[in-house]
Amino acid sequence: MYIKDMMTHRTVSVSQDEPITAAARLLKRDNIGSVPVCDSKGKLQGIITDRDIVLRCVAAGVDPDKTPIREVMTTGVFTVAPTDTVESAAALMGKAQVRRLPVCENGTLVGMLSLGDLACCGACNMEASAALTEISSGVQRRK
Repeated sequence: MYIKDMMTHRTVSVSQDEPITAAARLLKRDNIGSVPVCDSKGKLQGIITDRDIVLRCVAAGVDPDKTPIREVMTTGVFTVAPTDTVESAAALMGKAQVRRLPVCENGTLVGMLSLGDLACCGACNMEASAALTEISSGVQRRK
């Protein structure tokens, strides 16, 4: 199965010049954990996550109303293409220890693929399970 068959096609994105609060409001409004950061032509520049906002903004004492997203976003993001296989995406999620992958064609954002998308596909449960196991491999429970 291919990523184009299960990815989320309708995605929201933000500009790297917008304030961090714009991304935070999108995260809340859409109940999501990350927002792709794109330029005016839709080219992926990075991604901003709830974790980025907490660690690089809130914990650092940065003013989210006056600080542009570019200062806290994650760059060098792993991506997949719509024609990649689900198996390759699951393997990449596990290796990179990420739960979401932007889907790009020629650098332009065309969708998002999440671990949840893989889990919802009956034929992909094994790939989702394997990816989650690898993503969680570094997690240790406190006693």
